Amino acid sequence: MIATSRTAVGQRPYLLDFGVCNVGMTGEELISKLLDRRWTLKGPDTKIHQIMLSATPGKHGDGPFGNISFLNNTSPCLGDHLIEKDQDQCFYVVRDDLLHPLVNGNKARKLDGLLPILEDHSVTDVVTCGGCQSAHATALAVACAERGLKSHLLLRGEQPKVLTGYNLISTIYGNVTYVPRSLYAQRAEMLKCHAHLITGNNGHVVWCNEMLKASLAKWTPWASDFVQTGAHRDADNCPRKVVIVNEGAGDCVALLGVFRLVQYLSQDHLLGKKGAVKFIVDAGTGTTAVGLGLGAICLGLPWEVTAVMLANTIDGYRQHEKHLISEFQEIFGVQLDDNSLNKVDGGIVYWEERCQPRKFGNVLEGEVEACKQIAQFTGISVDPIYTLAAWEMATLLSDKELKGDTTVVMLHTGGMLGMFGLAQRYKSYFNVLTDGSSV
Repeated sequence: MIATSRTAVGQRPYLLDFGVCNVGMTGEELISKLLDRRWTLKGPDTKIHQIMLSATPGKHGDGPFGNISFLNNTSPCLGDHLIEKDQDQCFYVVRDDLLHPLVNGNKARKLDGLLPILEDHSVTDVVTCGGCQSAHATALAVACAERGLKSHLLLRGEQPKVLTGYNLISTIYGNVTYVPRSLYAQRAEMLKCHAHLITGNNGHVVWCNEMLKASLAKWTPWASDFVQTGAHRDADNCPRKVVIVNEGAGDCVALLGVFRLVQYLSQDHLLGKKGAVKFIVDAGTGTTAVGLGLGAICLGLPWEVTAVMLANTIDGYRQHEKHLISEFQEIFGVQLDDNSLNKVDGGIVYWEERCQPRKFGNVLEGEVEACKQIAQFTGISVDPIYTLAAWEMATLLSDKELKGDTTVVMLHTGGMLGMFGLAQRYKSYFNVLTDGSSV
């Protein structure tokens, strides 16, 4: 097992023992060991843009940003320049929304370490669940189709009259089943029952974390039935091998892809390892935020992670955070120092309310116009459910008096496909966009 100590900002934790790796590993060596595997994405790289903020004289806007204007610097100076005190009001955007045309950035990161494991164990089918406009279900369907795997998507509620957005893409790439809300409430039982329907009497079902443990132990859950990747996958007499992925890909294996991103961004010519960074991310399940926080702790980075709560209560997010950390330590045989894991109100993530809290999925008046404003000023698309919330928080925290010498960085998770479904639901808000006015 390992124990870590973090006695000063930026000091790397010392790992005294580890169940999988060698004794005496540093945090950087630990991360490198964990990331020594096959990946879905060809590389961890992503673009970083700088958003400059300025107040427009004489303008008194009523929207979320008032008289603030945005300017996008697509080729900012990074590295050592981030350590210098920033005289301008600005924040940086990690453009993970550009990773894939149909898969949200945070979903691509969560699946980055999972799909090669499925291939290595000759999985034939993947079962998961989500809402009618689930970005996670879409991401899994597309990623599986690209690798010859069959996806089975259990979507909550009724089929919409018009298929659009994530729902449309999920239907095209995957096998969709709509589940009544009363049955969906028992997610684990629902997923397990559907997986066994797929296998019949001649197949195997395993949960995602069980597959991860198997990959670390170098064995396959189906023992003698193991075949090489892709071999006889479509043969009629081949037993189906089904893996269940939890809603939102909120499993421990999802952390690996986020760790990979943290390691990439911490390079000296990008965000570096010395300067204080405040990461902002919108939180659905909260898994990405926890991954950012854990990755920063393991690498000894002086980074803080602020997650804007959208789909759960603060107690729910903290419970999920503790669950993921516990899973991570158990599955990888790691024991992190309690002081590192309790530095933020008993956890590692600052869970913050949205600037204007509301029931998840609701859009408030003026927010569609705010998305239009950002798009026209910067060329960056955000959606009113997720990424607008992160943009608002980054704008707030980029105030020079609030941020001091800290660099504010927003992780852009994507989400534009969701706009199509919202346009049907909030027609009056979107009709305002056609009045010919400009921002």
